[in-house]
Amino acid sequence: MNVLDEYMVDPRLSLLDKTRIQAQVLVPMLRALRAELGQQKADAIARQALRDWSKQLFAAIGESVEGSARRKWAAMQTALIEVTEREVTVEMQRHDKEALEFDVTHCRFAEFFRALGEPELGALLVCATDFDIVAAGGSEVSLTRDQTLMQGAPSCTFRYRFAPRA
Repeated sequence: MNVLDEYMVDPRLSLLDKTRIQAQVLVPMLRALRAELGQQKADAIARQALRDWSKQLFAAIGESVEGSARRKWAAMQTALIEVTEREVTVEMQRHDKEALEFDVTHCRFAEFFRALGEPELGALLVCATDFDIVAAGGSEVSLTRDQTLMQGAPSCTFRYRFAPRA
């Protein structure tokens, strides 16, 4: 049992396949909105709607995990790794009680959304969720990510910091 099972709908479905299904609906919708409202306004509406959805979703998942804020983050992070590990290539930089640092050097999610010509949508559906999961860690966990493959960089730079345990 994974804390993301409800989000995944069907645990046999990969997160990449789930994301592809979402994109089958969202991309034509977004393109129709752009044609009607203009790209700037349509993208702003989509950005706000998807950010609100993701924040609410991961806050609810975090609430379902018992324990400290850091425990909530750890449970969701572990679950996310389980459902993404076959889609990404990770190079670990550091992992200790103060920090978790790694670079993603290959990402099938980024490849998919870049091929669609919609990396911004991919960033909203996939990349931004990392910050929503961090929010479950409250002030005990922070994330800095200066670049992503989705935005055309050579890697995604994940730099988690952990507050000292009391």
